[in-house]
Amino acid sequence: MGAHEPFAFQSLAQLREKIDELGVAIKLSEDLSPLRAKVKVGALEAPNAMAVLPMEGCDSNPDGSPSELVERRYLRFAAGGAGLLWWEACAVVEEGKANSLQMMLTPDNAGQFARLVKQSNQAAADANGADHRPVNVLQLTHSGRYSRPVGHTAAPIIPQHDPILDGRSGVKEGDPVVSDAYLESLPEKYAASARLARDAGFDGVDIKACHRYLLSELLASHTREGKYGGSFENRTRLFREIIAEVKKAAGEDFLIACRFNVFDAHPYPYGFGEDKENFMVFDPEEPVKFVQMLCENGVGLLSNSAGNPYYIYPQVTRPFDVSSKGIPTPEEHQLESIERLFDFTRKIQAAVGDVPVVGNGYTWLRQFFPYAGAANLADGSCKFVGLGRSSFAYPDAPKDILTKGEMDPRKCCIACSKCTQIMRDHGRTGCVVRDAKVYAPLYKQYRDEAIAREGN
Repeated sequence: MGAHEPFAFQSLAQLREKIDELGVAIKLSEDLSPLRAKVKVGALEAPNAMAVLPMEGCDSNPDGSPSELVERRYLRFAAGGAGLLWWEACAVVEEGKANSLQMMLTPDNAGQFARLVKQSNQAAADANGADHRPVNVLQLTHSGRYSRPVGHTAAPIIPQHDPILDGRSGVKEGDPVVSDAYLESLPEKYAASARLARDAGFDGVDIKACHRYLLSELLASHTREGKYGGSFENRTRLFREIIAEVKKAAGEDFLIACRFNVFDAHPYPYGFGEDKENFMVFDPEEPVKFVQMLCENGVGLLSNSAGNPYYIYPQVTRPFDVSSKGIPTPEEHQLESIERLFDFTRKIQAAVGDVPVVGNGYTWLRQFFPYAGAANLADGSCKFVGLGRSSFAYPDAPKDILTKGEMDPRKCCIACSKCTQIMRDHGRTGCVVRDAKVYAPLYKQYRDEAIAREGN
């Protein structure tokens, strides 16, 4: 195992040397043509194999509609040239919002979403050619344990108690777990949001199940009683019910996606995808069964993630140079973290055949991302390569790759975790370094406010 260290590579040759030194299974290819390839997604076709992953700004209007910052973000993403735009977390119920400014699509604001989708598609065509039309997927979410719909007060909704996370997420020992009746009410909520999304011009919706939000934690609810807990059949029941209702509401041809945790890095019986004896060891049995079940029920696009960015192993989700406040430095090199994420995607893509899987874990590689992405596409490890934090910093990276054959290192995300820190401080987030005019003052404001709250 290598030591965690800041990114310092000046050339592809130096990166190759480090990969060889660590013995990690990361391939690099200087043939970037796989990134240009069109990708079939159900009945749709993405113009290239690069995706913007769902990065929440926590900055919608109070009614959930797109604010000026939201509009700015998606117009930049669209003009940036990616073939797939995976729009950020959109709450399906008010009590399931992760923050008071989380995106939420309603009958009253649907027209504003429709206008932004249309403007985004036009921005993509204007910047990248008239035939460039990205696939637009809206992520539907219920924040569950991490619900905080009003102000700074946690309002968790939990499918099971977890002695490791309860205290950290505002859950008290006697707090009730969410009822089966409440869970039974959710499929129609997802379906209503999906219908609105379809009418607003989105190509599909994502049934979000990652990062320990409600559906993610439900996958790990081994200790829960009733029809939504215990057995694998029960823990995946709500997914089948939601998918069925979304198909009825939005039509068989409307794309259903799922961004899910393949591995929680959390001890059994409170985690998913882990070895029962060693929670930092991946067990693929249930994750593979899960994605095959999703595809059998009509899911046509997958994006795997891992870990819990709110806990102490965020490198399992996204490798970084500098951690957020209070998060320990990982005991592994970032390339080892990336190798694990690449391997997850490779296993999931192999399990689902032609259904496209969006890979992640590329941002820390900075300007060398295209070489790893192209290699993974070429050997069938994934169908799309996804960029998360990098898209905050460098929204036009896909366009630069397609038109110039390279990325500009002066525009790359530096994995400093400041965008994550703003979220932890309950603020509106973006890239503090590359988009400093907008977000550096916000970073300072929300950091100061968080420190003041901690002092009270």
